[in-house]
Amino acid sequence: MNPKEYIAQRVAAEFEHGDVVNLGIGLPSLISHYVDPQKDITFQSENGLLGLVPLNDHDVSDPNLTNAGGAPTGIAIGGACFDSAQSFAMIRGGHIDVTVIGALQVDASGNIANWIIPGKKVPGMGGAMDLVVGSQKVIVAMLHTSNGVRKILKKCTLPLTAKSQVNLIITEMAVIEVTPSGLKLKEIAPHSSLKEIIAHTEAPLDFSLFEHTVV
Repeated sequence: MNPKEYIAQRVAAEFEHGDVVNLGIGLPSLISHYVDPQKDITFQSENGLLGLVPLNDHDVSDPNLTNAGGAPTGIAIGGACFDSAQSFAMIRGGHIDVTVIGALQVDASGNIANWIIPGKKVPGMGGAMDLVVGSQKVIVAMLHTSNGVRKILKKCTLPLTAKSQVNLIITEMAVIEVTPSGLKLKEIAPHSSLKEIIAHTEAPLDFSLFEHTVV
């Protein structure tokens, strides 16, 4: 299993029965393939769909149905289509239980930067700002580093998407909770180590749960 698939599988385990979940584009879009079928999870997309279902390789896509990233998707029986105004009323009204989103940077205060690198062209912020502020829980799903550059920082250096909204960070190395006192290491991935996580994380970590582990 490659790192992105591992992250997607681990994030899917965080969902509770009955959750309404919004998945960001890129890596988060993989997560729907790993949801426990015993859990009733409803996926929402900010372009106006409720009840998205992932397509398998043999499925025939409907050109009228795409997720927010423009990728083909399916819709469950009982699903619904609506306009952007209704979609964002749903998001801003606090009706999304979990948002899973990628990030360029996250910091010790739960700030997130995920929409622009100064000097590079981007299509815009999209629904990210509304989603991370309006959702009940925000999970960042991302690779721990980018070409060796650390992404979990003491303080974000890129323009912020939102301040103090991230609840959980899941990477191929670790599961890290954002708490009022900073970042708490909750889980070490099977193929990682405490020493590796510390070396690749700029922000200080509370790793008291793993005090027995040799650093």
